[in-house]
Amino acid sequence: MLNATSTAVPAANDGLHVPAELDASLRMRQACISPKFLYDPLGSKLFEAICELPEYYPTRTEAGIFDLHGAEIARAVGAGCTLIDLGAGNCAKAAGLFPLLQPRQYVPVDISAEFLHDAVEGLRQRFRHIDMRPVAMDFSSSLDLPDSVLEERRLFFYPGSSIGNFTPLEAREFLQRVHAQCGRDGGLLIGIDIVKDHAVLDAAYDDALGVTAAFNLNVLRHVNRLLDADFDIRQWRHRGFYNPAQGRVEMHLEAQTVQQVTWRGGSRRFAAGEWIHTENSYKYRQSDAIELLGQAGFAATRVWTDPKQWFAVIYARALSH
Repeated sequence: MLNATSTAVPAANDGLHVPAELDASLRMRQACISPKFLYDPLGSKLFEAICELPEYYPTRTEAGIFDLHGAEIARAVGAGCTLIDLGAGNCAKAAGLFPLLQPRQYVPVDISAEFLHDAVEGLRQRFRHIDMRPVAMDFSSSLDLPDSVLEERRLFFYPGSSIGNFTPLEAREFLQRVHAQCGRDGGLLIGIDIVKDHAVLDAAYDDALGVTAAFNLNVLRHVNRLLDADFDIRQWRHRGFYNPAQGRVEMHLEAQTVQQVTWRGGSRRFAAGEWIHTENSYKYRQSDAIELLGQAGFAATRVWTDPKQWFAVIYARALSH
């Protein structure tokens, strides 16, 4: 039995390229900040709050699918897997499946090391029989798991339609990297947000209470810390809406005044009304999602949806290399 008290394993060169990446993205003609920087400890907490909002349907809709079809999902996947939870956050979604999947090993992966460590310490008290190997990693660009992760029966768990944060091309490349790590008997359990009424999508990403706005604006605090920048958050406004031409929800930050922002090694003048692009969330038709998985080397074995057909959970088996 592996040591169940190990702490989060940082990715190689963790944080080494962050300043250069942020500097380059802020200098682009259309300034942008990668959505991975939304998830500092406060951002992770704010996202938890977003998941409780009445407007934010993905979390509860996906949870309803697992509640209704959990036993079928467990039969399709099989017990005793190595459960690799990508973008684990507070680990609650995966933990809810523990009684059904009975994983031999649980490997939560998340960019926020501190938040991940706290979540796993709480889980270890409840599930002492499961070996847990948290990995602090930015898996958006590479997926190199440590040797402590078992190779047998790897099941990658990617819920919440986080795949939508990638462009379709990036999504295919990401899924190909996941496929390369599956081994000969691995698979993927993934959540996909389905295209639906625009008003539902707009409300989900710009809620009346303003929690999503706080979540988006917090990325500027995070950038201030990482780059010694001087963004004045009071001078920025959240924008979240569905872009039908691109098939995606977009999140932006809009400058309310003309302002000069400086950071370590750079600066930029933002005009009033200028935007910083912080996130995309692509929505898929079910057939397009299955095609995407096929392009990455997976065969969609089973698909489960909610009664409104708003969301899909897909179990895809990794085809031989």
